[in-house]
This record gives sequence, structure tokens and C-alpha cells, in this order.
Amino acid sequence: MNTNAEIIYFYVEHVATPIGEMIAVTDSQKRLRALDWTDCETRMHRLLRLHYAHSDIRLITETIPKDIKRLLDAYWQGELGAIDDIPVKTGGTPFQQEVWSALRSIPAGKTISYKMQAAEIGKPSAIRAVALANGSNPIGIVIPCHRIIGSDGSLTGYAGGLKRKRQLLEHEGIYLK
Repeated sequence: MNTNAEIIYFYVEHVATPIGEMIAVTDSQKRLRALDWTDCETRMHRLLRLHYAHSDIRLITETIPKDIKRLLDAYWQGELGAIDDIPVKTGGTPFQQEVWSALRSIPAGKTISYKMQAAEIGKPSAIRAVALANGSNPIGIVIPCHRIIGSDGSLTGYAGGLKRKRQLLEHEGIYLK
């Protein structure tokens, strides 16, 4: 631990969803910093360390802000656009942040490919880099990397597993072969 590092306090709560329990991480400004499945908790901690490498992250068990909880619940109850109103803040590189920002512009009920996403951010040859950035997304569902599929329309990798990815897409009205 770097003794000169800035100490950042994040607040953690386990949140039940219809397809499994998640861990929500928020900050003192009531922004979502991470959202991941409990069986991916090790990954979440690794991403927090990576994205905030120059800070000393302290996780405190505490209830997430009511507005975030209400919007997540609304999403699961069928108000798919509710998560668009959840404030987020990420670490990561400027490129990763650009990729994640572009993910938030994909509406519920729609999918695009990594190739399309790379073109949308003005870097059509950066398909692999876009895929890697999506794989480092710390805020699942709200930054909807599950809406990225293969160019051939197939399911592609998802940290929470392809079964969950399919469940998320079907919840949003997308049924793939």
C-alpha cells in the first residue's frame, strides 16, 4: 500500500436480482462505481484495484442510495430504461471510459457488435481493444456490455457467464439463437 495514496471510501451492498445476487459499490456522491455478480466478486475487487491503482480503496458495508436501488428494481420490474438514470463514475483509462460511455448509448432491446461499437467511437480498427475494454467494465448491466454480441449475431463472452447474458438480453426482449 502506498502511504501517499489518496484514500477513497466506497460503500458496498449485496442486491438480490431475479437472476442472481449482485454486489453494488457506490461513492459518497451517490454514484455507482461497480456492479457485479457475487460469484464474480474476485474480478470486481481486481478491477477496482486496477482502475484506482493510485488510490487506497476502502470498502464499507452500507446500504446503497435509495434512488439507485429504486432504479435497479424498476429495471428488473420491466422499466428497462430506468437504469439509464443511474449516475455512474468509473476509473479506467480514457479509452476505456470512452468505450463504456458508448455502451450507455445502446438502448435496452438493441444489440450491436464489437465492430459496430469500434466504428461508433471513431476507431474502426480497434475491435480487439474495444472488446478488452468491454471486458474490464466495472458496472455490469448499467453500463450494458451484455448488449454487445458477435458480428454473426451470436452470444460472445460475458464475465457473468453466457447464461446470464442470455437472461439479461431476454429480459430486454432480445432472443438469440
